[in-house]
Amino acid sequence: MKNLYKIALSLTLSMIMASCAKHELRDFYVEKPASFSNQEIIDAYQPLKTYLKEETLSNFKFGVALSLSEYVSKGVKNRLANSNFNEIVLGYEMKHGAVVQADGKLDLINVKTLLATAKSAGISVYGHTLCWHANQNATYLNSIIAPTVIPGQGPALEENLIANSNFETGNTSNWGGWGNSSQRGISANGQGYGATGYCMYMTNPSVVNPWEAQTAYDFGTPFQNGSTYKLKFYVKGTVAGAASAAMQNPVNYSGDDFGSFEVTTDWKLVELEKKTTTGDRKRFLFSFGGYKGTIYIDNISLQRVNPNSGEIVKTPEEKKTIITGALRQFISGMVDTCKFYVKAWDVVNEPMDDGRPAELKTGLGKTLAADEFYWQDYMGKDYAVEAFKTAREHGNAGDKLFINDYNLEYSLDKCRGLIAYVEYIESKGARVDGIGTQMHIDINSDKDKIVQMFTMLAATGKLIKISELDIGLGNNTKTTNATAEQYEAQKVMYKYIIDKYFEIIPANQRYGITIWSPTDSPASSSWRAGEPIGLWTEGYTRKPAYVGVAEALKGK
Repeated sequence: MKNLYKIALSLTLSMIMASCAKHELRDFYVEKPASFSNQEIIDAYQPLKTYLKEETLSNFKFGVALSLSEYVSKGVKNRLANSNFNEIVLGYEMKHGAVVQADGKLDLINVKTLLATAKSAGISVYGHTLCWHANQNATYLNSIIAPTVIPGQGPALEENLIANSNFETGNTSNWGGWGNSSQRGISANGQGYGATGYCMYMTNPSVVNPWEAQTAYDFGTPFQNGSTYKLKFYVKGTVAGAASAAMQNPVNYSGDDFGSFEVTTDWKLVELEKKTTTGDRKRFLFSFGGYKGTIYIDNISLQRVNPNSGEIVKTPEEKKTIITGALRQFISGMVDTCKFYVKAWDVVNEPMDDGRPAELKTGLGKTLAADEFYWQDYMGKDYAVEAFKTAREHGNAGDKLFINDYNLEYSLDKCRGLIAYVEYIESKGARVDGIGTQMHIDINSDKDKIVQMFTMLAATGKLIKISELDIGLGNNTKTTNATAEQYEAQKVMYKYIIDKYFEIIPANQRYGITIWSPTDSPASSSWRAGEPIGLWTEGYTRKPAYVGVAEALKGK
């Protein structure tokens, strides 16, 4: 057996040697795909906040927006935030709608959890936001200014259905009209009832049938069938004559007429009433085709008679007092609870109107969402004064208090309007430390306007914050359709924005920059759904945009 083993071993070695003689080992090389090489370059960058030089940017906040659950669950986004940023802001959970309960009390458990989690990680928290028109507990706020019902006290008038009934907002929102080249609009200031304020005018150039010149106010829901509605307003005209009013079905034009009313050249109070005969009336209108001239209308009220109970309707001053108290309660409760860790706040968010950028937004004449409540409609222009004073009173001595708005780089008039409003707030004794510009933009945004916006903001001397930066690919391009060229343009735009911020905003005015959407937006998101706006993909892979931001921060 030993000899057989030796023979077998010898044969095996011979076969191996023969095999080696026939086949030479050769080098084998496959070129690495360019996409792999490019990604390796991106992944070689350090976490973003490491590019902030402490000796020059010790107070600079490089922030990120997340939801409460994304951060306190201590998952991937928590680690992403802590590694790359030194400040966090919540998109929703510190707002009125998330904190104020049905009885008006503040539930601050989630807020306290956030602060504890952030403190343990050494990342600061920016407070967002103390006074806004959206994401409010509007149900509670409306309930505290609703009429007081007195059961068993007989009929009473419900709330006026006509918004902006005295036209003192300086517009005729919700009113429209047609016929016979007639015109309608807002009067000059001082032409309203009693020679003060504004009113609505309706001009008809010639006498035609009454229904051939009309001014209408449409409602989202119909008048209640079988209910009596009382109409009251002041009227005068350039000549004596008559017009009429009605509740109408806007589809087939059938209606319930209040009847005609006399127009004189002096202001006159008109009071009419009518019971609805069907449940399809959704329009109130004036018909004035038989009147040649201009009719002025002011202080309109259209109210349903509630036959089942009496009620006490609160006056505008009473509503102002109540709503001011509610705002102070929310701001003081939030700031008192958070002041040990939160040192900066968005006090007032998005105050300026888009169509009239020198004026404040209003909810008057609009159909409001369930979470909308416009504090300014009850407190007036000084609502922000009250908000800043309350936040200052309850905060720390060194807290930084901001006003914040969007589209300032798109509408320079809106930027001017916001700056003017800041000046107004401070003229009333409150101090505004900083201005936030949101900058939800895309790769095609006007760079010249961006430079002009930064220049205007820098000239205020205030702290300037890019508060909600995210950049899309333009034309509502979704992630599924994005190209390499678009991603390169996105990288360039992220770098451009940050470069210009550091170039134009003086060092002592730079509060910081917050990335609003660190990852691309999911298709199911309520914010820029399906758009690749982030620095990371949904799967947390760094994108070229990451490089744009890193390069912009390097050496600053």
